[in-house]
Amino acid sequence: MSKPRSTRNNSIWQAKLGQPYTRATTLLVLLIAFAVVLSVRCLYIQGFDPAGNAAKALEPVSLPLPATRGTITDRSGQVLAESVPAIRLTADPTIIATNGMIRESMSLADRLKAQAGPGLIAGILTTHLGGDYQTYYDKLSTTKNEAGGELRYTVLAPSILTYSNLDLQDKLSDLGYVGFFPEQAPVRNYPNGTLAANILGYMVYSPELDQEGKYPWTGGDGLELSLNAQLSGIDGEEIFEASPYGRIPMGTSVVTEPQEGISYELTLDLPLQYMQDQRLAEAVKNSRAKFGMAITMTVHGEILAISSYPTFDPNSIGEADSAHIGIPAARFSYEPGSVQKLLTMAAVVDKGIVNPHSRVVVPGKIESGDSYINDSWRHDTVHLTATGILVRSSNVGTITLSRQLSKEELVGYLEGFGLGSPTGIGLPGEESGFLPDASMSGQTRDNISFGQGLSVTALQEVAAVATIANKGVYVSPRLIRSATTSSGTPVDVPSPTVRRVISEEASQQVLSMMEELAQEHSRNINVKGYRVGTKSGTAQKIDPKCGCYRLIIPSYIGVAPAEDPYLVTYVVLDNTPGGSGTQWAAPVVQDILQVALPRYGIAPSTATPEDLPLFW
Repeated sequence: MSKPRSTRNNSIWQAKLGQPYTRATTLLVLLIAFAVVLSVRCLYIQGFDPAGNAAKALEPVSLPLPATRGTITDRSGQVLAESVPAIRLTADPTIIATNGMIRESMSLADRLKAQAGPGLIAGILTTHLGGDYQTYYDKLSTTKNEAGGELRYTVLAPSILTYSNLDLQDKLSDLGYVGFFPEQAPVRNYPNGTLAANILGYMVYSPELDQEGKYPWTGGDGLELSLNAQLSGIDGEEIFEASPYGRIPMGTSVVTEPQEGISYELTLDLPLQYMQDQRLAEAVKNSRAKFGMAITMTVHGEILAISSYPTFDPNSIGEADSAHIGIPAARFSYEPGSVQKLLTMAAVVDKGIVNPHSRVVVPGKIESGDSYINDSWRHDTVHLTATGILVRSSNVGTITLSRQLSKEELVGYLEGFGLGSPTGIGLPGEESGFLPDASMSGQTRDNISFGQGLSVTALQEVAAVATIANKGVYVSPRLIRSATTSSGTPVDVPSPTVRRVISEEASQQVLSMMEELAQEHSRNINVKGYRVGTKSGTAQKIDPKCGCYRLIIPSYIGVAPAEDPYLVTYVVLDNTPGGSGTQWAAPVVQDILQVALPRYGIAPSTATPEDLPLFW
């Protein structure tokens, strides 16, 4: 049997609807209670610590004003990297906790609306911006920092386009929520996608900087990293007075204007870069190489195109394969193979040991250390000229000539050509390669003469061969053509390293030998209308699985026009399952030079090259 419900009044505060006196008494008591709370609050603010509370109320807020990052263009002014307007959306969790109201004055409806705010707003942010709902919710609802103080600043989205921000702000405003503060935070844009991506680099986001209120984007690799301080400029700052509702309209405001970053014009030629990129990609796919590199530069050191494949899009760095990010031409060291014979030949010619017509007896093999070295083509003793040694790429003949140099002399020439040291091109992480010193064994000396036992980068090797083409003068490769401030004032850029390595006469003699080699390879490389000088390389590479030489690095280098060189193109493919530099890389060199020479106004060749003998 159920217990009868008590009819006794449960609370003295329950007013009976039909009694006006009781309702009036209740209302009076509530008004008195509110007045007491307000009086106590005013007494605390005005009486106990009026100066401290006034200072806290007017405590200034600092807002960073990011500097516009400098632009990077190619040699004709086409934009390679630029900053575009965007917004960093931040919030004040302390304001959001009360939706900008004084807590003591909030009604029940106000409190319920503020409590629902973080969840509702997190859902809106997820819908408009993507991302994780829980991450947004945690940032909006966390009102204390690690030290236990009020948390007044958190970043909700590091970069959103302006129109997206306006749409979002309208939505939040319609719902009646406050506490959000958009800040200018321009983002980097690479309008040409993958073109020259390995050289330009990319930007990385730093949450730590962002939470400190600083501009959070910094260069992650390439020129964006090595020139980061100059490109970044100097951020400005706005300091203003704010209340729990935000900025005080007539409050004090002090602005320190940002200083824009320096802009750079590179030596790169964007259309040529595009063509070289496409041609290299085809060669990598056709040869089934692991990756490839191609460099085209003037003999005076200006890089016109520098390609890597596979590559990446710096606009979508989060989706890039980490194996494709980086700068192989500056960081990948390898044994250059027979291209190295050009440097050895240049040294013995400059030393006066041989000339293109010099006669050399070349045995079928030559003893080196505790083993024998052969040529790639089997033969008994043959009578080759110095030109024949280079054209037939004879290891034995090259060793025979190089032994007439002391180890100190050979190392000195190779150092003069730039081997063993970074080129100083200004790309981060550039490697030095490896060049043995004069204390090396005789066997090592033999090996490096034909391209084994040392390592180079593609930048080092192309600069070394350009030295031969440039009348014997080494000019370090460079990417930066000029730099200016935002007002157009020129900024000094590093000057190239310049030094003579071999005589002009030796340069001409080696070029004539390279031209004879190009004629031998005319089925694989024929730049119509122009005389060219070339050399192939088919280096063996150690396979870590067996510790033996069985992988291949085909390469090919060409200079043109041979009678007065202006351009050098070098192509390197890594880990092809077979083939040679002449087969895989030479056609790429041919196609690049065929486009580049007329593009730079180089007149077709008219003179007939000298016909040099290979045998005697």
